[in-house]
Amino acid sequence: MADQRPIGFWLKLVDRLIDEQFAATLEEHGVTRRQWQLLNVLAQNPATVEQLNASVAPFLDPDDTESALDHLTELIESAWVDATPNAYELTDRGRSALERLSSVVAEQRTIMSAGVSETEYITTVSSLETMARNLGWGKDDT
Repeated sequence: MADQRPIGFWLKLVDRLIDEQFAATLEEHGVTRRQWQLLNVLAQNPATVEQLNASVAPFLDPDDTESALDHLTELIESAWVDATPNAYELTDRGRSALERLSSVVAEQRTIMSAGVSETEYITTVSSLETMARNLGWGKDDT
């Protein structure tokens, strides 16, 4: 085990590769990864920009003033998301688009996890969550 690369190396590499692959896959369908994430959040319930920001906070640039709103504009213009007086919500057109995109993303996830058993995947995710909590990430964090 002495000649293995540390976990930080693998985390950063896998994170970069996931970002690149999902960006390329989703770009073919006219959406960004952040837009994909926002569509998924809105598929659950309408949400305010503050709630959306909290949901995608780990993916927004902390050194920038980036907001979920930056990624909602095109979704609103495409009539996939509607801005109501109280919140943002997915339209029927947005739900149809999300359904189509979900199958594309599912295929990408299958490719990404080929050769990894369900047990190994669950163990990996659980271990990473434990490490994040050990480093200060709490239940109230999203």
